[in-house]
Amino acid sequence: MGISMIKRYIFGNPIETDAVLSKPEVCAWSNDRLCFRENALECELEEDEIVYGLGQNVRGINKRGWIYESNCTDDPQHTESKHSLYGAHNFVLLDGEKKLGIFVDTPSKVVFDIGYTDYNRMRIALQTPDFELYLIEGESLGGIIKEFRRLIGRSYIPPRWAFGYGQSRWGYRSAEDIREVVKNYRDNQIPLDSVYLDIDYMERYKDFTVNEETFPDFEKFVAEMKGQGIHLVPIIDGGVKEEAGYDVYEEGREKGYFCKDEDGKDFVLGVWPGRCCLPDMLNEEAGRWFGRKYKILLDQGIDGFWNDMNEPAIFYSERGLAEVFEKIDQYRNRNLDINSFFAFRDLAEHISNNPKDYASFYHNYKGKRYCHEDVHNLFGYYMTRSAAEAFDELSPEKRILLFSRASYIGMHRYGGIWQGDNNSWWSHLLLNIRMMPSLNMCGFLYTGADIGGFGADATEDLLIRWLSFGVFTPLMRNHSALGTRLQEAYQFGNIDLMRDVIGVRYKLLPYLYSEFMKAALRDEMMFKPLGFVYGDDRIAKHVEDQLLLGDEIMIAPVYEQNAVGRTVYFPEPMKLIRFRGGEVQEEEVYTKGYSYVDMALGDVCVFLKENHILPLADGGQSIAEVDFDHLKLHFYGDHVRPYEYYTDDGEGRDYDPDRFIKMLEA
Repeated sequence: MGISMIKRYIFGNPIETDAVLSKPEVCAWSNDRLCFRENALECELEEDEIVYGLGQNVRGINKRGWIYESNCTDDPQHTESKHSLYGAHNFVLLDGEKKLGIFVDTPSKVVFDIGYTDYNRMRIALQTPDFELYLIEGESLGGIIKEFRRLIGRSYIPPRWAFGYGQSRWGYRSAEDIREVVKNYRDNQIPLDSVYLDIDYMERYKDFTVNEETFPDFEKFVAEMKGQGIHLVPIIDGGVKEEAGYDVYEEGREKGYFCKDEDGKDFVLGVWPGRCCLPDMLNEEAGRWFGRKYKILLDQGIDGFWNDMNEPAIFYSERGLAEVFEKIDQYRNRNLDINSFFAFRDLAEHISNNPKDYASFYHNYKGKRYCHEDVHNLFGYYMTRSAAEAFDELSPEKRILLFSRASYIGMHRYGGIWQGDNNSWWSHLLLNIRMMPSLNMCGFLYTGADIGGFGADATEDLLIRWLSFGVFTPLMRNHSALGTRLQEAYQFGNIDLMRDVIGVRYKLLPYLYSEFMKAALRDEMMFKPLGFVYGDDRIAKHVEDQLLLGDEIMIAPVYEQNAVGRTVYFPEPMKLIRFRGGEVQEEEVYTKGYSYVDMALGDVCVFLKENHILPLADGGQSIAEVDFDHLKLHFYGDHVRPYEYYTDDGEGRDYDPDRFIKMLEA
């Protein structure tokens, strides 16, 4: 990959984030490409220069032409007009005549104007003059990513069962609801490994509780599901309900573990349970306390969690609510013209996630008091870190599934992420495709979107097409919101296609798990844009809807309604492997250039490079049924190279490649 060079610079007195584990010596500031003035880094962009990165954000793989914010934001409307989503990933990679990786390490908001104000200029504006800057120069994009990933540490590794298909919905209100879901999957022979428990499993939305009326004898129920090959994965929210007698609240209040307002009182906000307090996740002692609370559910057999609402989301604050009630009566009996009506409407609309609220509470972080807005992007990171570090103590030999909604670079060591509250829109399927390599660059390998879309109503063809891409993403979860159309795979007319497509996942698992593990252990990407490998091919560099998955295959998903195929660009000869009707078909070899490929609804197509091997299993109804040892190898060419195949027991924390990699030969 060539030699890469890292330089580290310090500006002012930066707040430590723990994003970087291995810090080079500090250099005196001097750079021919970047200039620093007025709390901003600026540089000229070449005419055809591509800007990669920013992890979880809107728009394309090439980020040029828009303004992006690193500011963890609870916003389910992921439209092109937005500037930030749930993650803050301050890394960009410039692919011009010279290649340069830029990581701006600061926990407050950063604004990346990448050719919006001036298409040929990038400006990175900081909220504060205090930050650390890492510049990585190298000969190859992959080499720069490898050096960056070495800086920030190895990516989180989940248990192997977490690579199975999962079903989720906000609205599973009882154990009987879960039993019905599992029964329908099993009766229809649709593979399934996990069911997710949204907020309804709790007692009045209180963290680390279970509603005993709707989920009686929870430990026994967890065991019952495991007997059917199903792992239950409950949600944990960032806010603790303010309620006398609730032990988690009482302990946090007594020990001073909640975030404080200006006067030193517990900061009160509204989320799912109503009035809540925020555990000070950045306070080491409070974080350890919160993390060990997961033991309550671990002891009942739970071995996976998803952390939510940890941007942190704020429905309202006490102050904000009081202001709205004070102002709203002023509009009573008035003739509301366009201006006064919009002002009236905005009173309630802007009460949630209000910047004034984020500026009104404080953390005790590394021995100092910080206003939340100065460390905002660390809250979700440290919530997930607190859980992961507790798991190191509570489950030192067994992996626990853990992923989060909000994140910052560094959190990738402790858990994965899902890509937030998307919608059942075709554009969000495309966004899912484009986000995978951007997140991999920042260390987030265990990731995926809510398949079928969380909000709005999924159509049968959208769900099938989304599943046809989702079979490749490490996190493969179908999730939907209360009040939307039921979108379990068996709820639609064409159950056979649903079964066949989800079944492809279980055939691909030996390859997907192997590529994931190698990417994690070698600090590499699992999903890559074509330009990372075919950098001398101008067409390949600008392809935004095809990805390389590992070193062996390319994927080109269909993401348009009513399409029966699509045009694919082949940067080199590749052979089509088509999954259709439960069968694997080896088809024609496509030469370099553009070709139209038929992809009927329900087809899953992969394109295999010449002289490479794709190992496949027979599949099964759950990961426990997948035979990872007896594989069918697909290949073509006269000089087929051996495939490095990684497989382990899927549960332990010993990942020694010398023990678990073997060479598969054609």
